[in-house]
Amino acid sequence: MPYWLMKSEPDEFSILDLEQKGRARWDGVRNYQARNFLRDMAEGELFFFYHSSCAQPGIAGIGRIVRSAYVDPTALQTDSPYFDTKARAEKNPWSAVDVAFVERFQTPLSLARLKAETALAQLALVQKGSRLSVMPVSAAEWAAILALR
Repeated sequence: MPYWLMKSEPDEFSILDLEQKGRARWDGVRNYQARNFLRDMAEGELFFFYHSSCAQPGIAGIGRIVRSAYVDPTALQTDSPYFDTKARAEKNPWSAVDVAFVERFQTPLSLARLKAETALAQLALVQKGSRLSVMPVSAAEWAAILALR
């Protein structure tokens, strides 16, 4: 089964928000490569929930994909921060998935800690210049990260 890592700014949507809601739409992805990864996701697959652009970036917990990719409605909503002027109802290039809460880590795994692990040297997250908000995680990387908790 594939594994994933998905980033969100915690002041916009955090692991605590997902825990409280139980289930939510993961939308607003506006990078084609990240969108393609969303489209590769299947129901039941797990992802690391990563808090980005905050004082302490890191993996804050685990979620599960509960609905595979579908058209992201926020691209058509003029009042949405994810509105895309080029998107049309008949041709919307953006996708969303639905996710559910699985687990919140007692202490988030910091980016510095992840970078220090040799088993994670190939993880896209720790690569210089990697800015994707959605990325695959290998089974070995998944296991290595879980072992850090």
